[in-house]
Amino acid sequence: MKISATIITCDEERNIARAIESLRCCDEIVVVDSGSTDRTVEIAARLGARVIESPWPGYAKQKNLAASQASYDWIFSIDADEALSEALEAEIWQLKKNGPEHDAYTMPRLAQYLGRWILHSGWYPDRKVRLYNRNKATWVGDFVHESVQVEGSIGHLKSNLLHYTCDSLSEHLRTLDRYTTLAAQEVVARGKKPSWPNLILEPTWTFLQTYFLKLGFLDGVEGLTIAYMAATYTFLKYAKARNMS
Repeated sequence: MKISATIITCDEERNIARAIESLRCCDEIVVVDSGSTDRTVEIAARLGARVIESPWPGYAKQKNLAASQASYDWIFSIDADEALSEALEAEIWQLKKNGPEHDAYTMPRLAQYLGRWILHSGWYPDRKVRLYNRNKATWVGDFVHESVQVEGSIGHLKSNLLHYTCDSLSEHLRTLDRYTTLAAQEVVARGKKPSWPNLILEPTWTFLQTYFLKLGFLDGVEGLTIAYMAATYTFLKYAKARNMS
């Protein structure tokens, strides 16, 4: 079992080295870059990755392009702000030794937010399919929240994929603005006209669900911030969609 790791990038010089250095269990690393103006490409190449430059077509299409350029059928797809934990690396080595029993594998994703590991708020275990046979799976999703669609059996790994999210509220707000625009475009593309309940009730419910039902209050001030930002995301998604309609 040989594995090609794939990473899509754009201006990720802060993260790319950590991601690549965590992929020692993979047999090659393919980085698809969409016009970085910082040192992302230089760092990736220096660390042994094969770098391909390609214009940005969207998240799912770019990740499928990366998989198509890989040398091996087994793909480990991670984002530049993610990294394998040592336990997950060991689990992958064992999987390679024993051979795969499934066509794809999920793994829990543990996020660090404002310097704190988040164990509640709906953020954990946040299982994702990231290791898959490209002959049995593909990335889907036209705008945002892309995911792997598998035609076959799915196994489950135990160890964490680490996700290094925002270090500051300013960074989170910039990310929020970008993703809510994409989410609004998806709403419009589906022909949905947001109503006043979407703007008023859904953000309120999102906050209550995140902070109380999903135990966000156990994540301290960071959990409160996550709940507020989740509500803001919901509101901005629909407000932007109304503006686009």
